[in-house]
Amino acid sequence: MTVQEAFDQLTKLLLPPYGAEEARSIARIALEDGFGWKQPYGSLKLDEKQIERLFAMATRLQAHEPVQYVVGKAFFYGYPFRVTPATLIPRPETEELVHWILEDRQESALRVLDVGTGTGCIPIVLQLKNPSWKVVAIDLSEAALEVAAENAAKLGAGVDFRQVDFLTEAEWGRLGRFDLLVSNPPYIPQKESAMMEANVLQYEPHLALFVSDDDPLLFYRKIRDFAQVQLESGGSIYLEVNEFNAKQVMGLFAGPRWKEAVLKRDIQGKDRMLKAICHHS
Repeated sequence: MTVQEAFDQLTKLLLPPYGAEEARSIARIALEDGFGWKQPYGSLKLDEKQIERLFAMATRLQAHEPVQYVVGKAFFYGYPFRVTPATLIPRPETEELVHWILEDRQESALRVLDVGTGTGCIPIVLQLKNPSWKVVAIDLSEAALEVAAENAAKLGAGVDFRQVDFLTEAEWGRLGRFDLLVSNPPYIPQKESAMMEANVLQYEPHLALFVSDDDPLLFYRKIRDFAQVQLESGGSIYLEVNEFNAKQVMGLFAGPRWKEAVLKRDIQGKDRMLKAICHHS
């Protein structure tokens, strides 16, 4: 079987669960990121082990497992990141959040905290683009932190990863003070799960996705409270938000300590990012 034949075969196997265009896209990613084969494929032939692996991947893809988990890789801001079911798959809107920070903050020395780091994609890119920044990243999940540390090592980013339960306020003091806080926290109320795609619900970590219907702004409120004591005056926060309650999140930063709070729309025109600047009285 040649690589071109493998692409055709995999695309055909994916047609029942996916449409033709999506099946081709997934097959291309599987061959490129899983095996390193890029189009045009030519007449290169697969050996028996490669064929066996290909069909094992096809079985997982037919079950709607995200291709990024199947190949163990996702690209973020042009960099390859290892992903596992312990981490969310990096999204394009999070790239937009990182781009906003990089456009906004040109200082040579900043102390940065990333809350809920997952793969480490946010702090790693920030540190790679600004090597003089001191970047700390925290997560509750030990498994996610292992993945993030591996990504940082492979990409050469000097990020300080720590296992911290951010919701426990007694943990805050040992983190230190910062000039910038960024987070893509859990923000999807459980009731919205009915609107989500099956592959996300079945495979991505619920710890990083969902919050209680009773308190959907929990993480944002804790981030605000943390920032009011641990963020330097004039320091800024950048948050990814849920389009359905973005204005409620905005309301958390309407007090006298907060200035220049703004919502920013993503490329699809949805309110998905928030920035606010903290001023201590």
